[in-house]
Amino acid sequence: MGPQRIVCLTEETTEWLYLLGEEHRIVGISGYTVRPRRARAEKPKVSHFLDGRIEQIVALEPDLVIGFSDMQAALADKLIRAGLNVLVTNQRSVGQIFDTLRLVASMVGAGDRAERWIAGCQARHAQIAAAAAAWPRRPRVYFEEWDAPMISAIRWVSELIGIAGGDDVFPELAAQPMGRDRVVADALEPARRAPDVIVGSWCGKKFRPEKVAARAGWADVPAVRDGELHEVKSADILQPGPAALTDGVEQLHRLLAAWAARHGAG
Repeated sequence: MGPQRIVCLTEETTEWLYLLGEEHRIVGISGYTVRPRRARAEKPKVSHFLDGRIEQIVALEPDLVIGFSDMQAALADKLIRAGLNVLVTNQRSVGQIFDTLRLVASMVGAGDRAERWIAGCQARHAQIAAAAAAWPRRPRVYFEEWDAPMISAIRWVSELIGIAGGDDVFPELAAQPMGRDRVVADALEPARRAPDVIVGSWCGKKFRPEKVAARAGWADVPAVRDGELHEVKSADILQPGPAALTDGVEQLHRLLAAWAARHGAG
């Protein structure tokens, strides 16, 4: 049977339960949820990312609250002190995302459906990687998830860039789980690493390629020189769940395949 009344503090759990056909278990969602679109109309919005309406959540009588990341520790603490069962996961890699999807699916008795979905997703990743392997050169990619301060790609995004056919120019920062440890302290360092493609995903704020291109000392960056500055919406890539593994990597691959075609590599 598993939990019958679930509050999802972040979007990826909501999207996953809908994909599994278990949306009837959801009694509350994050106000930032956009996937699937129907969830916003069907489910009460009871939390932001860092905080939530504790009394409203308690009144829903959930038998499980699911959140994501150390950044929700304070919110989780309030809910635990209110007597609720709380699960907070800390997935950072593609492999850990798959493991978390399996965990949630097992809790609602949907393990077989989850494995079919995961197998299809992994097969598509293999197809994308095989297509990119035919390119004579992989583009160097600078992914920016915030602009002030500049924060580079989290680990799963860096790995998805690799699957999509590119090479993250800050792999050492991607290995850092905390956003504060992925801050690019030297504003000229991304320029020195000469990315061929720049992808912005400014955590819910519209990416402004013209502002990036105008940064001092960036004029000769290949991506700036060639106009290769693109946006992938944060809802499609910065949620550690189905969206990133499907729409996120597909968008990255289309951008990089187009670069390859323009540069005689495809």
